[in-house]
Parts: sequence; C-alpha cells; structure tokens
Amino acid sequence: MTQNSTSQPRKPNARSAAVTAGPNRAAARSYLRAAGMQDADFDKPMIGIVNTWSTVTPCNMHLDRLAKDVRAGITAAGGYPVDFNTIVVTDGISMGTAGMKASLISREVVADSIELAIEGHQLDGVVCIVGCDKTIPAAAMALARMDIPGLVYYGGTIMPGVIGTKEVSVQEVFEAIGAHSAGALDDEGLKAVEQAVCPGAGACGGQFTANTMAMALSVMGISPMGANDVPAVDPNKAAEGERCGRLIVERVFSGDTARKYITRASLKNAAVAVSASGGSTNAVMHLTAIAAEAGVEFGVEDCHQACVEAPVICDLKPGGRFLASHLFAAGGTRLVTQRMAEAGKIVNTPTVTGRSLFAEAAEAEETPGQVVVTTFDAPVMDRGSFAVIYGDVAPEGAVIKLTGHKVDTFEGPACVFDSEEDAFHAVQDGSVGEGDVIIIRYEGPKGGPGMREMLQVTAALKGRKIDNVALLTDGRFSGASYGFVAGHVSPEAAVGGPIALIRDGDRITIDVTNRRIDVNVDLATRRAGFTPHVVRPARGVFAKYRASVASAAQGAVTIPNPPPAQVPASHKINAAQDA
Repeated sequence: MTQNSTSQPRKPNARSAAVTAGPNRAAARSYLRAAGMQDADFDKPMIGIVNTWSTVTPCNMHLDRLAKDVRAGITAAGGYPVDFNTIVVTDGISMGTAGMKASLISREVVADSIELAIEGHQLDGVVCIVGCDKTIPAAAMALARMDIPGLVYYGGTIMPGVIGTKEVSVQEVFEAIGAHSAGALDDEGLKAVEQAVCPGAGACGGQFTANTMAMALSVMGISPMGANDVPAVDPNKAAEGERCGRLIVERVFSGDTARKYITRASLKNAAVAVSASGGSTNAVMHLTAIAAEAGVEFGVEDCHQACVEAPVICDLKPGGRFLASHLFAAGGTRLVTQRMAEAGKIVNTPTVTGRSLFAEAAEAEETPGQVVVTTFDAPVMDRGSFAVIYGDVAPEGAVIKLTGHKVDTFEGPACVFDSEEDAFHAVQDGSVGEGDVIIIRYEGPKGGPGMREMLQVTAALKGRKIDNVALLTDGRFSGASYGFVAGHVSPEAAVGGPIALIRDGDRITIDVTNRRIDVNVDLATRRAGFTPHVVRPARGVFAKYRASVASAAQGAVTIPNPPPAQVPASHKINAAQDA
C-alpha cells in the first residue's frame, strides 16, 4: 500500500517488512538471501536505486558508476540498497526521426516502471538516477504518485566541446546541418562540428531541457541542492552520489515523503527558476505533469505568471552565451536561488537535504568576476523566458519562447505542414523563408502520437540564416531551440483543434503582449466544411498512449482524470466561440 505523508511508518522498514518479516515470508527471504541479504539486513530499510543507465547516450552512459556511490551512502547510513534499471529514449539521437515519437511516451513508461518496481517489492525509499531529458520529470512524477521517501539524482551536464578556441554544445551541430544544406559549410566542416560537440559523458550542455529540469527539481526540493549541478565527469560527483545515499536513509528514518517537497509553493519556485535561468519550454509540460501526479493545483497559467514575475538573469544557451558547466563554475543553482530569494521571487520551502531552501541558498559561493548570473536589477532579459498565449488558433493555450529574440508581434502568411519531415524538407529546399509563419501540425500528443520536438526545423532555419520567421506547432520544441516559436498548441489538430483548420496563405498574427495567436478567417464557417485528417496509424505502446494521453495543456499525462486545462477568464469567451 502506498505510504502517504499523513500516515508515517512506525519503523523505517515498515513497508519492506510486508515482504521480509514473519514465518509466512520465508520464501521471499530465501530469494533475498540468494541475492546477498543476511539476517541483520532484514531489519534495515530497503532502498531502491532506480537507474536510467544506458550505453546508447553520453547523457546516461556513466550512471552505472554513479550508482556505486549511492549504494555506498545507503549502506553507510544503515539502509540496504537494491538496484533496478529502467529505460531512456535519447532525444539527440532520435531528433528528426520517427524515433522521436517515443521520447515523451518514455516519460510515462519510466514513471510507471519506477512505481511498479518500488510498489512490487514494497521498498521503503528510492533514489532515482537520471540523465537524458524525460527521465528527470518521470522520476519526480513517480515519487509524487507513490508519495514515499525519495529523491532524484541527476547525472550532470556534459562539458563543452571545443572547435579551435570556441566552446560548443550539441546546439551547434544541429545548426551546422542547416548551414551545410545552405552551402555555407562543407562536408569536412560539418564533420568537424559533429566530432567536437560531445566530448564525453553528461547531458546536453546548455540550459536545455535536462539542465532546466535538474535545476527545477533542486529548487523544488526533491533533489539535494548542489548535487545536480556537478558535471558528469567532475571528480566531486562521487561525493554527491554518496550524499544522496545517506540522505534517502535519513528521509526514511524521519518519515518524510515526496509530497512534503512537491507542493504548490515548491512548484511555483521551480517555475520561477525556469524563467530566471532562461530554461526550456518543456518545463511547462513537465511541471504541470508532476503537479497532476501529486494532486496539486498547478497549471500552465502558474508557469506563465512565474515568467511575468521573474526576468531572465542567467546568460545561458540557447539564447545566451554560456553553458551549464560555466554556471556551475560561477556558483550554480545555489547562486541563482540566492538571487531569487533576495529579490522576493520565491518562498522558503523544505528540501530533501533536511534543510530549508533558503538555508541552502545562503551557502552560495559566487565566483569573483563571474558574468553568467546577473541580478534582477540588471537582468539579461527584462521578461521571463516564455509566455502562455491563447487566441483563435490556441483556445487552450500555447507556449511561446521569449529567449534569443526581442520580437513581440509577428504577422505573416501560413505555410502549413502535416508533419515535421515535410516542414524540414521545405526549409532545406528554400520553399519557406523570411516573413512566413510555418505551421507544423498533427504532431501533438495524440497526433504523433508522442509530440515530437522540432529542433531539426528551428536549427535548419538558424543554419540557413532565416531569422524573420515564426513557427507554430502542436508538437514541442527542444530546449536547444530558440527564435520566435510557439509549441504545445492546444487543442491539437488530431482532436480537431483550430490549428487543423488553417490553410496555406491564411494571415496569422502572434501578439505576445496581448497573449494571442489569431487567424484572419472565419473558423466556424470553415469547420462546417472540414474533413478530418486521417491520423497516422499507431500500434503497441504508441496506440496505448494515444488512447490515454491528455492535452498538452494538462501536461500530456496518462493518469485518469487529469486536471482541467487552465484558461484565464479573459480568454474563455473567445475559446468558447472558437470551439
């Protein structure tokens, strides 16, 4: 039975005792003895280490080594560690292919598999070791769902690659593909970028989705402050793993479960951190999904409000100059948290270290002369990193990136594509260009199925130096994308959302100030003669996902009865007219 925060265990091994204690559990103990447990171990709390280790990607290839440190910490603190493994789908490898449809779906599979492993063995606590993008929110979703003692430990950022004297990240290789197609970069130049951008272990180096969510979970309090910041190959990473092992045993003994840390207040803090750091728009979907799993009222409008309140104070890629390793050297998440606390942007909440968020922030050590983190009095951008907007095209909302540009309004003719591949080919062959509004639809949660990221398209535009262009999609954007782009358009095309009614040449107006995306046609009249698009077939897990997934405006969760999408009162009349 799932342990909740209102009913603490009488003993630290109260859950696992259901498996290990008493004469009726002799058979279970016989299996555990074969796996290495001894008499004294049966009285210890059993701690699951759920690892997303894989040799397919630098983001996760080192996590098996990190597990050894976590094990040591658990053992030293009086717990008994047991290991499980779950999957990862690597965005960087699958980007631009049909495989990318599996990415967001993997978030649900990882969360489900963590729940099954821990509940199936009635373990007392869990450390989730994560790397590539979707494994991070998936771990927090599982902890929120189970509400047992747990924490999330991120494997860390990759270090910068180097080309000549320039430090680079994976962002540059996607842009190099566009430059190559435009004839601005030859084969050898493309290969040089390809060989340089990923020098070793660690997740993508900018404030892309992985590093955004790693920071968000630290500020939320479900990851130990400082542990996620240490780069993957830093010698100090071992000590952080050992600390995570000790902390989880402490949380089990204290009876502190996940929902002590995952609250409305901590989710708002996390959203402020996303905005202040110039983080990924994917965080909107992930934070709302974590909230849904925890049963907390928190949605896309809360994320928007965080951006209203918190300008960008971190000069990080994709819109800025620096990488996560530079942020770590400058003072890390602690420094950003200290800035937010001093400016009154966040509130004090508990964390899995046993100390409050503000106590952790107070220990920030700012490197003299650092230029990665500014202050709210002199921000990098005078607004947050994204906005949630509505209008004719997106009655339930869309998320627009605000980093990397200063555009507030855009109007242009629609260039409509029913798949990412079609849009990418059109960019590559020059069929779309300056002044256009590219629309990529039928890539939403149900339409994909799986809601692919459009980094291949945005990077191709950047590589071809096409700057005066907008892009709307019911799919998503990679944390490495930047430009005037809006994703998560809801309702999506596959369920008959207004984006399905748009045709080539329709005039689209995007107004960030008034939070609207509108089209200059009578959508009601057009709907009367609309023939639904035949959605591409799906089978297996893809079909299961399509059948159960909620709107992007609800976090694209697959749990029963997700919360209703948040729509501000000022937009509800328009939404009703558009429906």
